[in-house]
Amino acid sequence: MTTLVRDQEKVQPSPSPVREPRRLPSRRTILLVGAGIIWILGFLILHGTSTLTLPASELTDLHRSLNQFNAWVAANRADNPVFLYIFTPLRAVVDNVANLFITLFAASSTGLRLPEIGWFGTVGLLGWIAFAVGNARVALLTVAVFTFLGFQGLFVEATYTFALVLTAVLLTLLVGIPVGILAGVSTRVATVITPVLDFMQTLPTFVYLAPLALIFLIGPASAVIATVIYAAPPVIRLTAHGIRSIPENTREASDSLGTTGLQRLLTLQLPMARRTVVMGINQSTMAALSMVTIAALIAAPGLGQVVVRALQSLDVGTAVNAGLSIVLLAIVLDRVTTAASRRAEPGAARTGRISRRNRYIVLGVTLAVALVMVQLSRSSLWAAAFPKDFNIGPAIVQAVSSASQWMQSNLSLFTVSLRESVTTGILNPFQSLLTDTPFYILVGVIALAAYALGGWKLAAVTTACLGVIIYLGLWSDSMVTLAGTLVATVLVMVLGVVFGVAMGRSQRVDQLLRPILDAGQTMPAFVYLVPFLGLFGATRFTAIIAGIIYAAPVAIKITADGIAAISPTVLEAAISSGSTPWQVITKVQLPMARKSLALAANQGLIYVLAMVVVGALVGAGGLGYDVVAGFVQSSLFGKGLAAGLAIVFLGILLDRMTQAAAAAPLRKIAVAKSPST
Repeated sequence: MTTLVRDQEKVQPSPSPVREPRRLPSRRTILLVGAGIIWILGFLILHGTSTLTLPASELTDLHRSLNQFNAWVAANRADNPVFLYIFTPLRAVVDNVANLFITLFAASSTGLRLPEIGWFGTVGLLGWIAFAVGNARVALLTVAVFTFLGFQGLFVEATYTFALVLTAVLLTLLVGIPVGILAGVSTRVATVITPVLDFMQTLPTFVYLAPLALIFLIGPASAVIATVIYAAPPVIRLTAHGIRSIPENTREASDSLGTTGLQRLLTLQLPMARRTVVMGINQSTMAALSMVTIAALIAAPGLGQVVVRALQSLDVGTAVNAGLSIVLLAIVLDRVTTAASRRAEPGAARTGRISRRNRYIVLGVTLAVALVMVQLSRSSLWAAAFPKDFNIGPAIVQAVSSASQWMQSNLSLFTVSLRESVTTGILNPFQSLLTDTPFYILVGVIALAAYALGGWKLAAVTTACLGVIIYLGLWSDSMVTLAGTLVATVLVMVLGVVFGVAMGRSQRVDQLLRPILDAGQTMPAFVYLVPFLGLFGATRFTAIIAGIIYAAPVAIKITADGIAAISPTVLEAAISSGSTPWQVITKVQLPMARKSLALAANQGLIYVLAMVVVGALVGAGGLGYDVVAGFVQSSLFGKGLAAGLAIVFLGILLDRMTQAAAAAPLRKIAVAKSPST
């Protein structure tokens, strides 16, 4: 009997698995799909109509009005009270500070045009400063790099760039740290200034140049002021963050001792936020170097001018030589300020290999050596100007040019095939889809997508931005820029997901790739154009590839941090339920890191937009071309200024839409199960 029961139990059919009800598409998905269908149908039916195309040589009434405004400013600069009492004195102050450092390190305006401190003294003095704020390793790096700049034949150009960066950083700290302190201690100030900082960091670097050149004329002053505007947000944000991050109980303990607000700031908040503030200085310094090189378009002296001239003449060898100098200068500035931030940590001075007393002795001895080097550079010609006999710059230029020609000859089958396949297979069709769709359909489609992502408010902001672009008369050029930006961003996100997931899942991979990504983020935008110019020539594909490489590090790091932040408990539950690694990635980690992915897309878009615009120097076209043409031809100044404004509103549109995607609520994620479970 017992056996029969057991046999019956064995043959009983197992209960059928309970199937989860199929999820219906969300309202957002329906709206986005509907927007895509409307776009495709509008393109197919009304292809080529109402595209608002404006040839490169033609101007609108608005552009002519801006040209007239430019002429009016030039004619009334000396008499207008705004210029007479505000802009001109400000320009004079900035010019004086910049000329002080230029005269000190680069070249005097009289005699042999030798600086007050020659190359030998500059190397010694900067090496000592690097040792004083950092350590012996960064001091040796500083000495080696600045000496190598002399061997490249670019010491004077490098010191011009260094002088402008130093001027911009000092003025940035003079403005940024007090504002950051106010934002840190006052919630009201932080609320007011945060949108302003968001707006400043959204704008591509090109945008600052045209209006500042109009107000302050071209030259070092305009370059420094543009750099201050671009470099101020990091130090303001990090200073405020450092002050707000102090634990509440620490502040309460200080208040219980009867300290005033000023005493608490000076004795507690600033000392405890010191490391964060120095990190802000690091970020602002790197931003300043990037902006100073781009400001060569408004006659800022230095390495940027060498790169611009080389790009315009397609001289790859000279561009690589100057680009290498910019990279080395960026590495030095990054390492020195990073070492300074580490020394700012509590107890850092006591944990070094030498005692504080011995360090002071070494500092005194090295300062004496540096002062001797300064004196020699002021009294001996060989120490004042770097000896031309040791100039290996022409050899570097020749070697790079030969290598570039060899690659173009022997790798052309690969490079040309890749360039043409991507251009004709992806870029041209997508650009045509944007530029040949009637503008009113595209405005409606984008507004509907914005409504799906963020509601009526975002749809209104998006529509307003598109309306301004139409009013500026640059709709078609804006769509060209948007096409390149979106294609590059998609490829950036592919790299971000592939490498970000690998870094988030493996600490070893993270340790291997993160230093490379950090180094990539220290290089100014100009530098990325140089190697791809030699490979792919002066085309918009070159700008897009450079934009991908420029934006990939930040997207990869954000994705990696999002993957790594997922709770190990969730992953263990997925693995214990029988999920394969691929299922864990696609069904758990990527969905749970969706906000990080949206943030990576947001930052990738902003970086790519900045690079695609700079890519106008190598044939990218679009709004970047209009901006550069406005610098070169006075008759196109108004169109260039309008293009800068169009870039602003295009950047706002992309930023707000990707931010809305990042802020969207997460849907419930089901743990993936294998068929056996």
